[in-house]
Amino acid sequence: MQKSLVDARRAGHIPDLLLLVQHPPVITLGVRGSSRSHIMASDRQLADRGIEVHDTGRGGDVTYHGPGQVVGYPIIDLRPDRCDVHRYVRDLEEVMIRVCADYGVRAGRIEGLSGVWIGEEKIGAIGVRISRWITSHGFAFNVSTKLDGFQLIVPCGIADRGVTSLEKLTGRELSIEEVEERIIHRFAEVFDM
Repeated sequence: MQKSLVDARRAGHIPDLLLLVQHPPVITLGVRGSSRSHIMASDRQLADRGIEVHDTGRGGDVTYHGPGQVVGYPIIDLRPDRCDVHRYVRDLEEVMIRVCADYGVRAGRIEGLSGVWIGEEKIGAIGVRISRWITSHGFAFNVSTKLDGFQLIVPCGIADRGVTSLEKLTGRELSIEEVEERIIHRFAEVFDM
């Protein structure tokens, strides 16, 4: 579906889009993680938990997706004035940083590492693909994600850092729909759309 939407955007048949989804438990591999060396669980352990592994063609390494995690797939044309991959990644980070602030959580960046961090723990991961300035794939933001899924992998290939969620940090149950609305609002704000 994402590929056909990218093709439609490239042809000018559809406007810029932001898809927000939740995936069933799955491990995805980016181009840097295609060797599967950062998957710590055996094929049998994954099968027992009903977790599939998929190569994606996006940037980045390995990550886990599951219920309670909002995955955003922006399908936007960065032309003419946003043709800067680093700026695009920083803007995606900024969206998640502002969403965290909406819930009273101070998030930030770590030099040399993509994503959004609360101290030494990642709350938002980024893995993008940009082809002829049309974007696909995007970001994963942990709202109420069961964090034990990340124990099956070395998240994003970073062994010495942890993973957290917005619910863990706020200590309260959050509505996915409410957080999605905050993501939409902050995305529109950061990308001036």
